[in-house]
Amino acid sequence: MKNQIKNSTEFLIKGKIILYPTDTIWGIGCDATNKNAIQHVFKLKQRNESKSLIILVSSIEMLQNYIQDIPQEIKNYLNKTSSPTTVIYNNPKNLPNNLIAQDNTIAIRIVKSGFAHKLIKEFNKPIVSTSANISNKETPIGFNDISLEIKNKVDYIVKVNNEQLVKKSSKIIRFAKNKIEVLRK
Repeated sequence: MKNQIKNSTEFLIKGKIILYPTDTIWGIGCDATNKNAIQHVFKLKQRNESKSLIILVSSIEMLQNYIQDIPQEIKNYLNKTSSPTTVIYNNPKNLPNNLIAQDNTIAIRIVKSGFAHKLIKEFNKPIVSTSANISNKETPIGFNDISLEIKNKVDYIVKVNNEQLVKKSSKIIRFAKNKIEVLRK
């Protein structure tokens, strides 16, 4: 696994696109601070830039580098849950404009374990995470479900066992009107 993390990190540093196992499903990823790499992800997925992408961080400390204000209610929620949870945050900072939604929000998940966690810690920056499919096509459950079109267009494919993946998308929440709203279970 160390070799795969090293190789993935080298590709991310060069602004390349990787296919990698997240804490949920297989994802297409890049350096979330690299505007050009993000543009390549949109092109690869044939996705309109008005639909924002999720990014992954490895800790609350890393999250604080990209969010102006993290509501205490969200911190409490994330500390209690063990299931992968993506949060929609207001007022992101230090991220390229093409990653931020038109309403000035960003979707971020703290990855707590596994390959993606180790990769983000090694890379020391957030990584884009979007499902490994062309937009509006079915989300692949496992590596074997990913289309050749995607596999052939990424720069690097991580070679790890994906048995430990949750194999479903994360829960999505946001804090609005002084309460937590669940947007996707």
